[in-house]
Amino acid sequence: MNTLLFPVILAGGKGERFWPLSRKDRPKQFLSLDGSSRSLLQATADRLIELGGGWDSLLVITSSQIAEGVRQQLPDLPVENLLIESEGRDTAAAVAWTSLEIKQRYGEDAVIGFFPADHWIADQEAFAHTLSAATQLAASTAAIVTLGIKPTFPSIGYGYIEQGEKIGRFNELPAYHVNRFTEKPNRETAETFLSTGRFSWNSGMFVFRAGVVLKELHTHAPEIIEPLEQHGPDIYPQLPKKSIDYALMEKTTLAYVLPVDFGWDDLGDWNAIERLLKTEETPNVELGTHVGLDTQGAIIYASNPEDVVVTIGLEDVVIVRDRNVTLVVKKERTQEIKQILKILQSDSRFTDLL
Repeated sequence: MNTLLFPVILAGGKGERFWPLSRKDRPKQFLSLDGSSRSLLQATADRLIELGGGWDSLLVITSSQIAEGVRQQLPDLPVENLLIESEGRDTAAAVAWTSLEIKQRYGEDAVIGFFPADHWIADQEAFAHTLSAATQLAASTAAIVTLGIKPTFPSIGYGYIEQGEKIGRFNELPAYHVNRFTEKPNRETAETFLSTGRFSWNSGMFVFRAGVVLKELHTHAPEIIEPLEQHGPDIYPQLPKKSIDYALMEKTTLAYVLPVDFGWDDLGDWNAIERLLKTEETPNVELGTHVGLDTQGAIIYASNPEDVVVTIGLEDVVIVRDRNVTLVVKKERTQEIKQILKILQSDSRFTDLL
């Protein structure tokens, strides 16, 4: 049975909560948010090509709007390994199409891993060790393996996975049958989850054999897989818009979880920058030139090194200066950036800001 992993990067997202740095022509996965010179997409590709068979075994699926940007970001990616969606239909359609493509090229026993383009991973060695375990499990069992992140706080922004019966160890890591997936809970529920020790954060990273996931899609999401098999990707605009969690993972009995701890963040909004870069020695996180008086707990970003951000007496705010936009928002309200974008979209004066 095939034990080579064929990694797939899901690179169609917008990352609207990182506006104004993230825009239509420069989505979140094209940004460097950790102070390095590599974008999130490039960093994801860097760690995945080492796990599989190099660039030839790596696939990327993205939208037609940013496909050219992906090519520029990943010039070594073979042309045939970039799958371009004519219209974004969420992750279920992306998983279905890519799995069909890999089955056609490499057979139904090919082990596939799906990875969002915008995650941050701290410990690359531990990540590789985990992926080896997930590949072993998927290759030897009719399993849809998900990586469950060990929670470090009672997050209300992540989905959770409850582990059930232990089924064995793979590459020295324990694996469990999934009891249930739970959507974003309230704080009290999240605290209860953590106290049991049975729950992981849902990372959105999955590993399985092509034949296994396609069979499960036929059972649980025929409205997605059957049109793709009959008509190919030309049918994309007519497919239902569903996440792989909703379309498959919450319904299948073949879900297994590897609880792992390799330092992870899904970089959901500007507050993630603080989790990555904040130190006890500095009052603020500064990616840009900042002159402050009595300012603390701030996240400050300026894309132009010549721009200077000056603050007086501010606390717990995010300030982002990019091109022709300055954003100032309280840290606890960064989720509302999407609402601002809807307002901007409705006014023709601001279309160039999106």
